[in-house]
Parts: sequence; structure tokens; C-alpha cells
Amino acid sequence: MSDLSFTPTSSIFEKREALLEEWTPEELVGRDNELQRYHAALQPVINNESPSNIFLYGKSGVGKTAATRYLLNALKRDAADVPELDLHTIEINCDGLNSSYQAAVALVNELRDPAKQISNTGYPQASVYQFLFEELNDAGGTVLIVLDEVDHIQDDSLLYKLPRARSNGDVTEAKLGVIGISNDLDFRNQLSSKVRSSLCEKEVSFSAYDAQELQLVLQQRDSVAFKDGVLDDGVVQMCAAYGAKDSGDARQALDLLLEAGDLAREYNDDLVTEAHVREARQRLQTDQVVEGIRNYSDHGQLVLYALTLLAERDETPARTKDILAAYQQVANENGMDPVSLRSVRDYLGELDQLGIISSTEFNRGKGGGKYKEHELEQSVSSVKTGLSEILDATP
Repeated sequence: MSDLSFTPTSSIFEKREALLEEWTPEELVGRDNELQRYHAALQPVINNESPSNIFLYGKSGVGKTAATRYLLNALKRDAADVPELDLHTIEINCDGLNSSYQAAVALVNELRDPAKQISNTGYPQASVYQFLFEELNDAGGTVLIVLDEVDHIQDDSLLYKLPRARSNGDVTEAKLGVIGISNDLDFRNQLSSKVRSSLCEKEVSFSAYDAQELQLVLQQRDSVAFKDGVLDDGVVQMCAAYGAKDSGDARQALDLLLEAGDLAREYNDDLVTEAHVREARQRLQTDQVVEGIRNYSDHGQLVLYALTLLAERDETPARTKDILAAYQQVANENGMDPVSLRSVRDYLGELDQLGIISSTEFNRGKGGGKYKEHELEQSVSSVKTGLSEILDATP
């Protein structure tokens, strides 16, 4: 094996972390309309008035969290020049917090010293709320609570109590504002009317980035992340075009530019080219497929595994009935009761929409009828990587 020692290189990147999600730019570009509405919703805070409750929604990667951090940083900076304003901000990500109880515990622990943290179990919910209200009263001043990915909370209790805590007398020493952020475009409509009226006093919708807006984002990061002259003409435009075409997601466009830079460095190239972008896109799409499979339901994975077994035996494209038989066998081998033919059809339809398989419908008339044939759209190796957990458990 060749020498695998590590040697620092500096031919491509000036500040690689400027392409990472956690990096906050000094100026947020491509979101002018959204920032203007969001800024207006936060204006009462700098006037030392009771803050509005604000609800942000839009698909993942369109700048909701970045805009929140950007504006709150600016607000805290300017609040320092207002003597009578005592501003506190708290942010939690609700991914993995499935209940109001868990989210309330997380908020209490954000407000408390590490030595006084509480556990996720063992307290009545009313006691946890009381702990939270006491901490908010102790903080005093103006408190803004950011609940990122708030749609992960599966009950309305906290979302009802927090926006109404002051009017209900639970919090008396602090002016409280709640900022809810959701990637689920339908989450607002799923809220009860009493929660919606208080949590969504001010709403800001974030649309997907178009190619021109993504170019602004990438050009801003490019000027910081890369050394002068290392990006070939058209690289930023290509990344922006792919990003706009795929999802309008700035995170994906930035990941693509980062991966292209990493590839150029891996190959010891002095220039990042469109060829690097195309190869980077292929790599990232494979990674996304693997992650999508890993997050898929157990029975959906077994249906995909059944199709993969048929593919390895050169028996694809395969009809739905053949996949059903293979699926029933692997389900039984895994100690799981097989789902119905209709559910298998639904899983195959979802896998087709995800781009993991492709499905073709045939109509053979009265003699043959209608049926579908399915085959893998991704490589067997990438599919099996995504199925690794369920494969390890298969006898």
C-alpha cells in the first residue's frame, strides 16, 4: 500500500468552512423580500414592546434558519445600544423532540446552568412547565424562543402555552415571543385554531431559491471559501442551475460546490471545473439515495430488498406479483408479518417517486391486462449500502 501520510494542501481553499451550514455570512443574500417581512415582525423588540409570535415556513434549505440567526444577531447587536432593553434569545432544534414534554425539558435545560439540568423523564408535565415559567421569570426582560423544525412536536400543548404564557399569568417578569420554524408546508393547517391564532401572529413564507438567487449565495461564499482564480468559468452557474432544478435548496447547491472543490483537491488539480461539478453531483446523489433508503420504513426497505434480490438474479424488470412473492419471503425470514399487495404497490410507487427504482406500466388489452414492471434505478451497491442495517438483521 502506498504511503497514506497527511500533508497540508492549500491550492484550492482559502476558508473551506465558509461552505458549511453552520457558517453565518455577514450579509444574507437572495432573501430580500423575506428579510424585509421578518425584520418588520421583529421591530417591536427594539422598541422594547411586547414581541410578536412569528411563524416561518418553507421547504428545507431556503434560508429560514439562516435568516433567523442573521436577524437575531443584528437585533442583539443593536439592542446593546438601548439601555432599557434586556434581550435574551434561546434556540432549540425540535428534531428528535417528539412531544411538548421533551421540548419543554430542552428549553428548561437551555435556560439553566449545567449543574441544574433536569432529565427527560420523571417529572409531571405540569412541573416541567412550572420550571420553564420560573426560568423565564428569572431571566426577565425580553425573551425570544426559537423552535426550529417545530413540526416535529406531535402535540399542541407547548405551542398553546408558550405564546399565551404572559396573558395567562404564567410569565409575569418577561416579555415573551416565540419564533416557530417549519419545513412542513402543511404544518400550519394542521394546528388547532387556538394554537394557530397565537403562534402565527406574524407569518413569513420562504420560497425556493431560483437560479439567480442561488448564484448570489454561491458567489458570496466563493469569495470567502476559495483562493482567487481557482474556479473555472461556469462552475458557480452550473451549481446554481443544478440547485434550482433539483429543489431550490441553497444547502444542496453549497454542498455541490464544496464537493467539487474537494474533488479538485483530491485529484491535485489547480482548477475547479464543470467536470468536477458533474462528478460531485453524481457522488452526492448516491449519498442522498443511501440516506433516503436508511430513513425509509421497515416494510418499504424489505420491498426494495426483494427487488434487489431479483436484480442480483438478473430477474428484472420484475412484475409487481413477483416482487410481492420475494417480499413475503424476506418479511417472514425477518419475523415480520407481510403487508398487503396494495401496500406493496404503494411502496413501489413511493420508491419510483424517490428515483430509487423505475416503474413502467404495460397494457396488453383484454388478454394480458394492465401490469407494471419495476427495476432498480440506482446501483445495487448503493442500494445495499442503504439497506445495510436491515441486511445485517436478516438471517
